[in-house]
Amino acid sequence: MPHALIVVRDEDARRDLAEAARAQAFSVSMARSAEAGLSQMESRFPDLLFLDCCFGGRTRQAMLDQIGRSAAGSAVLVGPGAKGKQSQDDAQAESMSPFLTSLGDPLEAERVQAILEGVARSLIQTRDPAAERSRSKDARFSLLEGSSPRMQRLYHLISRVAPSRASVLVAGESGSGKERVARTIHDLSPRRDEAFVAVNCAAISATLMESQIFGHEKGSFSGALRRHRGLFEQAHGGTLLLDEITEMPTELQVKLLRVLESGTVVRVGAENSTVVDVRIVATTNRPPLAAVAEGKLRMDLYYRLRTMELEVPPLRERLDDLPHLAQAILEEIGDREGRGKSIGAEAIDMLQSYEWPGNVRELRNALYTAFLLSEGPEIEVTSIPEEVVGSPRLDSAPGARAIRIPVETSIREAERQLILMTLAHMEGRKDRTAEVLGVSVRTLYNRLHEYEHMEGTEASRGR
Repeated sequence: MPHALIVVRDEDARRDLAEAARAQAFSVSMARSAEAGLSQMESRFPDLLFLDCCFGGRTRQAMLDQIGRSAAGSAVLVGPGAKGKQSQDDAQAESMSPFLTSLGDPLEAERVQAILEGVARSLIQTRDPAAERSRSKDARFSLLEGSSPRMQRLYHLISRVAPSRASVLVAGESGSGKERVARTIHDLSPRRDEAFVAVNCAAISATLMESQIFGHEKGSFSGALRRHRGLFEQAHGGTLLLDEITEMPTELQVKLLRVLESGTVVRVGAENSTVVDVRIVATTNRPPLAAVAEGKLRMDLYYRLRTMELEVPPLRERLDDLPHLAQAILEEIGDREGRGKSIGAEAIDMLQSYEWPGNVRELRNALYTAFLLSEGPEIEVTSIPEEVVGSPRLDSAPGARAIRIPVETSIREAERQLILMTLAHMEGRKDRTAEVLGVSVRTLYNRLHEYEHMEGTEASRGR
């Protein structure tokens, strides 16, 4: 799929260009400044660049130079005076780029369409199937859609840690894409051709978990009718994903730590150990240090797992990625259903006004529902699930971030109300609450413990 990068200051122009590009089967990313556009270009090189002519300086010229050096890249200057800017500043880029043109203001829909069609035809003619397959295979982060600064940082960290043998701890809310991060780490590692084995620690009962992960010998317990190779042995040479590691009983965490340190595993009921070569990627939907403080994760295991710790940002903190993410999800759904559908600016705006507590997983389900209910070739706004349409983001609701504190309230009580309301707004995430309030997690825990004690004391007095 060809990719268009739209670096235009005016919001309406960005939206119109994005809608036109998606209609021509382009994937789209957008930026409001030349600096942000250059960062996105470095993350994913575009086949077509729409660049606001009002941006000047070295950053703008660097973007044009990169397009000029590309064999098939194309640049379009947008806005009033585009032709003048082109003739004055971009003679060198024009000689290098096969397609440097300009769009006046207001935008001409037919001209935009002609440019998009021309670039698409050029790509078909210049790219052979083998090169396209190679390009597609080299899209290293295809499982992780998004070009926001948070995601670019995540891509950078993944690219650094993936080739190593280091254990990785991936933290993030449910539905944010932690397993896709783990799979990407495996796919970019030297172990990519070996097994990738995943287990959800929350989905296995504590009594069966030891046998499932470490294996057992025949007759080692009632019902053990044959020898069972555990997940460590199944993942030998490859990667083992321990999903929701904080749900593993602490006594098994001790045994897991021993395996990680020794490189050997002992099946239940066995006398001898078996050597295993396994890379561990663990995930948690709890803030790791909070899980340690709560006794859900042993501190020694935490430090053993977190040679590198990655955080997957929640969708509500990277809503600029949503248009491209929605288009990618619709393409997946279209491939499954045998028919494609696009999504318009109005629907995108509605999706971006929602908090997405279920993150990318919830977005995927909402789009699937809308896909099935929409009768035409485009997602209809009325087909978007009611809970999405009827639940505006907290930061867009009037007074959502405000609390009323009477003048005679003590500082201690004002602090208590602020902490508790911020914690509720952050949906119980203590690490994010501490970050917003500008205090340490330890301080936040101490305050919350005091408030629990205060409530208990008040309750006992009332009896």
